[in-house]
Amino acid sequence: MPMFDSILLVGCGNMAGAMLEGWLAAGRDPSGFTVVDPVRDGAPGDIPVARQLPQAGEFDAILLGVKPQNLPDVAPQVAPLAGSGTVILSLLAGVELDVLAQHFPTARAHVRVMPNLAVSLGKAPVALAQAGLDEAGRDGVIALMAPLGTPEWIGEDKFDLVTALAGSGPAFVYRFIDALGGAATRLGLPEDQARRLAIAMVEGAASLAAASPHDPGKLADMVASKGGVTRAGLDVLDDDEALSRLITECLRAARDRSAQMVREARK
Repeated sequence: MPMFDSILLVGCGNMAGAMLEGWLAAGRDPSGFTVVDPVRDGAPGDIPVARQLPQAGEFDAILLGVKPQNLPDVAPQVAPLAGSGTVILSLLAGVELDVLAQHFPTARAHVRVMPNLAVSLGKAPVALAQAGLDEAGRDGVIALMAPLGTPEWIGEDKFDLVTALAGSGPAFVYRFIDALGGAATRLGLPEDQARRLAIAMVEGAASLAAASPHDPGKLADMVASKGGVTRAGLDVLDDDEALSRLITECLRAARDRSAQMVREARK
């Protein structure tokens, strides 16, 4: 199983930087990372940041953290470093595996990675789609990503939907937390107190959902007694499946935008 002892980060923006934080927090050796970024002054773990790519070198993996529209300019510079033992790990939204293969034809394999910023805490879903890896290689990528949260292989045909759920999902949860706190403020609580209580409630509820043998829908019903306070609130959310329909449309819009970005990337 590949150990990924040497990883080149091409671009170290918010997401790649958060992944680096997660790996270092899990105990990975900082010396195993080479970071190249044109503007960033420093990287987690005091890892030096180079402005230019190395002229030569052998890397077990190359993590692409640049903007998708910059790939055509960056790829010719990176491709000579992607040899037969190198796995390309791509954070580039909308860039499909066959497009990566066109840019990096000599690489061992190509993997799309869709995490979210909770990788820095080791608590992110990490969606993965790959081409070129055998079973041992897939196990190696899972082992590499495991300190960042919950990695799972998915079919690339579902990647747009998983991007909406796992990648964009935190923003939707933050909006819900903000709405909870805002509603409590409008109904009489001081704003700062409402925000603290909303955040603490969601943190505890998420932790319980992760640890419980029951699915979240069952947990909601367990909290709500017939004719009680919680049931009164759930009745509003459940009326004509209002919340379910809203979230479905939310994910649909994000999924469709991701699919549109794929089409644009192909052009």
